[in-house]
Amino acid sequence: MNIYQFLAEHSIEYERVDHPPVFTCEEAEQLVPPMPGTDTKNLLVRDKKGRRHFLVVVRYDTLVDLKSLSRALGVSNLSFASSERLKKYLGIEPGAVSLLAIVNDIESAVEVILDADLWKARVLRCHPLVNTSTLAIRRSDIERLLLITSHRYTVLPVPKITRQHEEA
Repeated sequence: MNIYQFLAEHSIEYERVDHPPVFTCEEAEQLVPPMPGTDTKNLLVRDKKGRRHFLVVVRYDTLVDLKSLSRALGVSNLSFASSERLKKYLGIEPGAVSLLAIVNDIESAVEVILDADLWKARVLRCHPLVNTSTLAIRRSDIERLLLITSHRYTVLPVPKITRQHEEA
């Protein structure tokens, strides 16, 4: 799917910056030029049996507590999806995980989980299916994209690991 064609066809406006490839949030912080919006982190996770897949979208500096999120979603043992599953369900490579990748999930097999704190932002920053550009898109247009692609989404306070807990 050509993401720019999709955005144009649906009149979804964006601001774009190009930059060197980024594979982590820390690299993005260093290499992505300033632009409007809130940086996002996107995690593709699956339940223990691999029957359900979730794209978890949080602020870039959030450490997600997968054990607590598993309980909140009523599923067993969430874990990170493999690069093969990333390619199969979202059509992207590791390092380019993005909320925009749901356009490639034509069967709506991936459930989208949006952190309530992040969802308060007016503008979100997302990779356009590659990690060499970043787009700033209004939250209202992201919500429209979710509806256009028929993706179920849930806004909830995603359980977080605190820095203090991480160091313990």
